[in-house]
Amino acid sequence: QVQLVESGGGLVQPGGSLRLTCAASGSTASIWNMAWYRQTPEKKRELVANFPISGDINYADSVKDRFTISRNAARNRWYLQMNSLKPEDTAAYFCYARDRAARDYWGQGTQVTVSS
Repeated sequence: QVQLVESGGGLVQPGGSLRLTCAASGSTASIWNMAWYRQTPEKKRELVANFPISGDINYADSVKDRFTISRNAARNRWYLQMNSLKPEDTAAYFCYARDRAARDYWGQGTQVTVSS
């Protein structure tokens, strides 16, 4: 089992930056894919950035060149650096992991609000 806890959300003005952190615990050695998703009341949960242990990182078109996903393997954490934030980035952000047995894990979500 893997437990995920997000942090770092908040209120930011348009054009600002935030960094989200996902802290993983439990059977972290079994994780082979990690990602960030986001969801608003009007939309389905959508993939923001995907970070497979082996493979290419990929981003949603709407966040390319603004968001960066990264990982600190030693601390079992991954991050989402969000720059040049726009009001349409407002959402609840969730970290996600899949283990080698194809079990999916989700954090509880952290709210990001971009508003002046």
